[in-house]
Amino acid sequence: MKKRIYLLFLTVLCAASFTGCNASEKKSPAETQTEQVSLTVWGAEEDAELMNQIIQSFRDHYQGQADFQITFQAQGESACKDALLGGLEEGADVFTFADDQLNALAAAGAVDPIDNADEIRSQSLTSAAEAASVGNTLYAYPLTADNGYFLYYNKQFISEEQVKTLDGILEAAAAGGRQFVMDWSSAWYVYSFFGNTGLEIGLNDNGITNYCTWNQTEGDIRGIDVAQAMLRIAANPGFASRIDTEFVDGVRNGSVAAGISGVWNAVAVEEAWGEHAGAAKLPTYTCADRQIQMASFSGCKLIGVNAYSKHPEWAARLAEWITNEENQRLRFELRGQGPANITVAASAEIQQSPAIAALLEQSEFSQLQRVGGKFWDPVSLFAGNMAAGNPTGQDLQEQLDQMTEGVCAR
Repeated sequence: MKKRIYLLFLTVLCAASFTGCNASEKKSPAETQTEQVSLTVWGAEEDAELMNQIIQSFRDHYQGQADFQITFQAQGESACKDALLGGLEEGADVFTFADDQLNALAAAGAVDPIDNADEIRSQSLTSAAEAASVGNTLYAYPLTADNGYFLYYNKQFISEEQVKTLDGILEAAAAGGRQFVMDWSSAWYVYSFFGNTGLEIGLNDNGITNYCTWNQTEGDIRGIDVAQAMLRIAANPGFASRIDTEFVDGVRNGSVAAGISGVWNAVAVEEAWGEHAGAAKLPTYTCADRQIQMASFSGCKLIGVNAYSKHPEWAARLAEWITNEENQRLRFELRGQGPANITVAASAEIQQSPAIAALLEQSEFSQLQRVGGKFWDPVSLFAGNMAAGNPTGQDLQEQLDQMTEGVCAR
């Protein structure tokens, strides 16, 4: 009996020793190496300093949880989709892009639905969350809500009453030998004249081709009414069609009294006009013997996570970090970009920015840019003819029909 007890004691002792050895092996440093996380971030070249600062704060916040190798690479936001779809597995893990590319990215499987979608929506402006969604599914993190346009004006030459109507602006500009400028070579801006008329433009269900009724011949406002209004504006000595860089040149040399542009020119305008710099929503314009509020396309910058990332959880954490409240506030302070975060957008700093305040005021009359690639050239061609005063004398309805046919082409 004693022998059996002794043997049992030895068995238990050996088992305990074996278990202790296994526990010791599990704690071996070789078995608990820090995870190596390599991520590539794409963003605008002019955002490089800001993004590197945000990336460093991300490293500091998660220090010790992984060995991070995070690289920022300049990639134009407007061409991000094409660069990414050219090779998803080689593309950036986290990337900045314009919201009108989201449908194509989601359809291609380049981005997956956001896991904590309700939380991200609750932190974002409604329009920004909508821009980051396809249907009711959130696919990206809202970053900015400032990709739109509004009116800059010089208070020294144009009063707050005159700035309400394009007629008033043109009269004031012409009286001083100056000009109101707008880029009619860009269909993006030309949408202003058609957007609040009941005439429609948008994407078909296939997400590629457009529908367009800008040549409509019936209703309260017809396509030809808009065309005639544009011709009257073009003939006014206070008007000039100028591209964005020419607008800034005119602001600086004193030839421009007002113009339509976006927040990216806020610093240049304020430096040139100083205390006389003003900003407001777009004015109304005369069309079909009535005043029509000028519309605008709006848009947001978004942060996406590559569905093919080798480190999807860390990539998602970084995307959320870039777009969090603190870093959207930093983005406004350093780059002057309007936030998508609802708390930052309501802050005193934002409300005191004339450009951002004007953009938010215009947002009531804006529409997310959702048009296919065939929209741009036909509209630019039509508007260019209007800006030149229709030099060939071609029938306006015929031009509207040709434009609409081009916009709706497959």
